[in-house]
This record gives sequence, C-alpha cells and structure tokens, in this order.
Amino acid sequence: MPRINVIDLENASPEVKKTIEAHVAKGHRVTNEKLTLLHNVPSFLALEESSYTLAEELERLIGRRASNFFEYAISVQNECLVCTAYFSKLLRANGIDYETFEFTDREKLLIEYGQAIAKEPKAVPDELYERMQKEFTDEEIVAITTMGVIMIANNYFNDILQVTPEAIFDA
Repeated sequence: MPRINVIDLENASPEVKKTIEAHVAKGHRVTNEKLTLLHNVPSFLALEESSYTLAEELERLIGRRASNFFEYAISVQNECLVCTAYFSKLLRANGIDYETFEFTDREKLLIEYGQAIAKEPKAVPDELYERMQKEFTDEEIVAITTMGVIMIANNYFNDILQVTPEAIFDA
C-alpha cells in the first residue's frame, strides 16, 4: 500500500498539468512513481526530468542496451520492485532474458559496477574501478556513476514511499 496516494490528474494544479503535458509530449509514460513525485513539481523535475537528460547522454556514450543493463542491475541489487519491474519489462520487450543473456565483457563490467555501487557505494573495490578506467573514459565514468546515483535515488524513493509498480497509463 503506497504511503502517499498518486495525484489526481483531473484535479491537479495547472503547474502539474503543464509539467505532465510536457513530459508526455516528449514521449514519456506517466507512472505511479511520477504521479507521486508530482506532489512537488521541483522534486519531479529533479529526479525524473534530469534522469531522462542523463539517460540520453549515457546512451550516446555507452549505448542504450548497456545503459539498460546497468540500470537494471542497480535496481535488482537494491531490490526495488518498481524499477526492477520496469527494466524487466523493457528487456523482455527487446527479447532479452537477463538470466540467460550472453553479455559482452563491457556489459558484464557495467553490471558488476552497478551492483557494487548499489550494494556498498563507499567500498567499490579498487580493482573494479581500475577495470572501469581501462574500459571507459573519465567522461563516461562520470556519466555512468551519476546515472547510478540517480537510479539509486529512484529506487529509494519508490521503496521509502512504497510506490506501486503499475503504470497508470501509457502516453
């Protein structure tokens, strides 16, 4: 049971309606997480809108598939039902079974890094970081790590407020 009810779009403030319209116009879906965040538009913009901007940058740098694997690994490690369900559905839609898929070495490294930062961010092994430095540029590592932090924030938000994973509607 969610701790905070999702906003009612019909009775939402003009600011919320304008924010949702802009979000949907960009091709994004409206989910329970977003409808919970929209109780405060700056919170929505900080967590959701910035994550889309960074996701586009990360896809440019390392590719969409690698980015999705990285974000899914973080969500699974954090045991976030909302984000795990989202990425699981996304991977299945692309014909990927995460449990049996043959990852590239680069993807395996990203998954390992995602799991490490989600599990113990203050204790990412030096050896793992050194492998990251051999495979990725400083710019890529900064973008990867920042997306990891945003995913962890999304996971915590959903878990703390017990957001349900069902999508309200698709845009």
